[in-house]
Amino acid sequence: MKNLTKATIMVGAGLYIAATASAFAQSEAAQKEGVLSLELNAAQPSEKGCRLTFVVNNGLAGTLKAASFELVLFDKAGVVDRITAVGFKELTGGKTKVSRFDLADVDCANIGRVLINSVTECNGDGVAPDDCSRQLRTTSRAGIEFGT
Repeated sequence: MKNLTKATIMVGAGLYIAATASAFAQSEAAQKEGVLSLELNAAQPSEKGCRLTFVVNNGLAGTLKAASFELVLFDKAGVVDRITAVGFKELTGGKTKVSRFDLADVDCANIGRVLINSVTECNGDGVAPDDCSRQLRTTSRAGIEFGT
């Protein structure tokens, strides 16, 4: 009888954890809808200079045919080092894509911050021209400050 009670408690606890995890996952998915997520995932030295890797998730209402951003790179002292542009093509709604950009003559170790200065292009089916700026959410896993 004692083992049966322990088993019942264990099963109940397991069901509670599973239900809570499922609700959390659904809540997190709902938060991503309507959002264009752009993550600076890595900054790695390359033959040309520095390779920036981005993970982008299109949670907007439709497919983005093109989304381009003007980026400003600041050095560790906070001084503007460079202004450049990156472009993402064919970002299907609800999908995640990884893109890499090689920046010539840039030392990754000297990048202190990457600023999204402006959205230079945002067009697609069911997407308003200002969705790429209004709905943009940024994060960084690269150890470099990244955002608007």
